[in-house]
Amino acid sequence: MNYTLLVAGTIILILFSWFFSLKHKRYHAIPRFFVFESIFILAMLNIKVWFDDPFSFLQIISWILLILSAYVGIEGFLVLKRKGRSGKDFEATTVLVKSNIYKYIRHPLYLSLFLLGTGTMLKDPGLPQIVLGSVNAICVYFTAKIEEKEMSARFGDAYSDYIKETRMFIPLLF
Repeated sequence: MNYTLLVAGTIILILFSWFFSLKHKRYHAIPRFFVFESIFILAMLNIKVWFDDPFSFLQIISWILLILSAYVGIEGFLVLKRKGRSGKDFEATTVLVKSNIYKYIRHPLYLSLFLLGTGTMLKDPGLPQIVLGSVNAICVYFTAKIEEKEMSARFGDAYSDYIKETRMFIPLLF
């Protein structure tokens, strides 16, 4: 593993977390840092086998999850950007978005990160990768739970009603 790249990437993720969230008292950035860090380390561990044995079962599942991650992430980002009226600060939405993908799940961007981490883990699922994939999943959940408290404080009863109407990550299930 390239430790210089690991340190540089970690510093960039810390700065990203500070400037876009923590500085503005959005504490969901703390577990989200570990989501990004786990994905970053998974990618570094698995880059050497990214395209090996492309038609194996795990590689096919991995690619499906990675493509689904891109779709969910892009859709969630575009809808939030278009309808959330956040201005310059993407995370500071002023309108509760409940349409498009947000009609079915509350956290498509975090679902995207979970799918990205899981898809990356499945490229070469050894013990370190499984541990990092588990860290990713746990931290995605905690990020979403903390953000829900922040959104409840911002949008009040409207967000409480939204929680009752939608699932966290998977329509009809969870």
